[in-house]
Formats: sequence, C-alpha cells, structure tokens
Amino acid sequence: MSDNSLLDDVNDSGGVQGKTENSIGDETSENRLLLIWERLTRAGLGETVFRLGTHLLSFALVLIVVWAMRSFYLRAQKQNTGLPKQSALATSINPPLPSPTPTELPLQLPEYIGMAFSFDSGIPRLAMLHTDIPTRPRTEVITYTVQKGDTIFGIAEKFNLKPETILWGNTYILGDNVDNLTIGQVLNILPLDGTYHRWSAGEGLNGVAKGYDVAVDVILNWPGNHLNKGSIGDFANPNIDPGTMLVVPSGHRSIVTWSAPRINRDSPGSAKILGPGYCGTIVDGAVGIGTFIWPTNNHWLSGYDYSSIHHGIDIGGRLGDPIYASDNGVIVYAGWNNWGYGNVIVVDHGYGWQTLYAHLSFVGVVCGQSVYQGGVIGSMGSTGNSSGPHLHFEMLSDQYGKVNPHDFLPAP
Repeated sequence: MSDNSLLDDVNDSGGVQGKTENSIGDETSENRLLLIWERLTRAGLGETVFRLGTHLLSFALVLIVVWAMRSFYLRAQKQNTGLPKQSALATSINPPLPSPTPTELPLQLPEYIGMAFSFDSGIPRLAMLHTDIPTRPRTEVITYTVQKGDTIFGIAEKFNLKPETILWGNTYILGDNVDNLTIGQVLNILPLDGTYHRWSAGEGLNGVAKGYDVAVDVILNWPGNHLNKGSIGDFANPNIDPGTMLVVPSGHRSIVTWSAPRINRDSPGSAKILGPGYCGTIVDGAVGIGTFIWPTNNHWLSGYDYSSIHHGIDIGGRLGDPIYASDNGVIVYAGWNNWGYGNVIVVDHGYGWQTLYAHLSFVGVVCGQSVYQGGVIGSMGSTGNSSGPHLHFEMLSDQYGKVNPHDFLPAP
C-alpha cells in the first residue's frame, strides 16, 4: 500500500471521529435542555417559564425595531444635509414665494355702530329716601262707613273677619240684627275676631272674661286695650273708667234676636216691644196641617241666606208680588216693626210653630184673623232696613228654636 493511500485512510478516520464527537456534544446539550424542561414541568413551572420567555422575546423584538428605525432616520438626515443647492431649472419651475411687503400705514378698521359703552354708565345705586316697613298686625280698632250694596258678610270678608265679629263689634249700633245695617253707618272694625265690650261701673274683670269665655290675661295683655296689670288694682273692682271700650280677642257670646220672639195666640201682647203691630186678645182660630209651602212664587234668594247671625232667608221678587201663608194659622202680629223689619206679619200655627213675613209693602190681614195655607196675606216690599224688594222669611219652633227654612220647605 502506498503512502498516499495510508494518509487518506488516516484523514478519513480522523474526520469521522470529529463528526461523531460533535454529534455527541449536540445530543448532550439537547438532552440537558430536555431534562431541565422536564424537571421544570414536573415542578409546575413550565407555564411560567414559557410566559417569561415569550415576554423577553417580545421585548427583544421591540428593541430591535427601535434600533432599526433610529438607524434609518439618522442615515436619511445625513443624506439630506449632503444634497446640492437647488438648480436654476428647479428654481424656475418652482419659484420661491414672495416675502410680504410691510404696510406703511396702520390698518383702518370700520367704525363700530352700536350701543356705546362706558364704564362711567353702570347701574347706579339710587338713594332711597323712603323705607317700606313690613305690614304689622293691627292692634287698634278702626272704623268703616257703610256703602251702598254692603252686607255684614261682605264687610266681614273685606277685613278678613267673621260676620259675628262685625255684629259683636257694633252691638250698640246694629243690635245683633243684620237688617239694621244702613248706608252711612260708621261701624267699628276689630283687628281680629272677637267681641267689643263697653265697660260699666261695678263690673269685675273675672266676670267679664268668663262671660266671653276667655281668660283674664287675654283682655289685659291685648296691646290695643292699653291696660297696665300693675296699676289695674283689684280684678273685682279694677281701675277702668266706665265707657271704656275693650277688645276681647277670641271672645264670643250668644246673639240676641229681637225681631221675632215667640208670639203665641194665648199671649200676643208679649210682642208689644216690637212695635205697633202687636195684637191684643186672640180668639182661637185655624190650626196648621204640619207641612209648609213657599210663601212666594219665586224660590231664589236676593240677600242673606240662613246663618248663625241671620235666622231666616231673603227671598227675591218684585215690588207688590203676593205673599202667601205657609200653613194654616192665626195672625198674632200685623203691622209696623220698630227693629228694622218694616211691615211684619206673624202667623201662629197652633202646634208649636210660627212663621214671620217681613219688609212687606202691604199688610192684608188683621190681628186674630184665621188664614189658610196658600192664601194671600200681603205683598212684597222694601220697608224697614231693606236695600230692595224681598221677603224676609223666618220659621220658629217651640222645640227647635229658629230653624233653617230650607230644611222644612219643598225643594225649589
């Protein structure tokens, strides 16, 4: 065998051996990686390592992209700084923009036409020479002159008072009778609901207060009464001048009615205080049937309705309209009434009831005369204290007192 052949064999065997050693090293590295990965997986850290590797790879890619972009822009900037100046041809094709020419005179703006404004013409502060004082509750009694068309109810509403307060504040003028209201009368208007008391010699504060159902201090402490508790002295005999008018806040009393007291056929003379229409001896006559009819053809009201201060109804109509007896009975009053009712007729029906017909223009019956339901007894008028033709109609019972006629008359 030649020397060359032997050398080739040696080289071939050496190359094979080198290749075998490299393969064994690669396999060992792979085996180690697999072994490490297997151990990590068994320890439950495989997924964590995988995610960490993914994040590291992503971060590396971002760094590579940033480095590449930076290199690109730096290279482009170097190229732009090395460009030659623009050629004449390019300048002729794309001439440079002309520089602005400075304006010698300032720009003249158009004159503003509109509302002139001056800091000197702001909202002025006016000096108020008059100061409005808030309305305070009234404590003193004032007066009011009755006008045409006034009523007790209308006057009370005007001053935000109860109708009873108007009557109680004018006891010595109206006498508890709303029909005594006439044009031109000067009425007392109390500052609040209550009564108006005129002090008389011999009265005591306790008794007056009890009569109006209030405490003594209510009278003493009212500012409009101008009473001094320290100088008033003994309540049983106080230092109050007779004739002094005192406001009694929230005081109340019964309303005294003088217009039509009970007049029965046995003692008609008891009505003598009412006026010349009272009757003397009465002979028994017709007795009622126990039901009532309307005393007029009209069934509408023209004035007051029934209330605690007006114990009747005012039925409207025309002057001279006929007035009918509401039920059978005997005339126990026929003629003039001195208490504002003008011409009046009172019929006693014989079973504890009586009816009254007031402001008549004509009285067509006489004392002691028997009348029958529906019979004409007079005519409508406006006598006495009356603002126009109407019939004031009252009903009185021995059992119920003065009642609301609407409760006993047929429905209109």
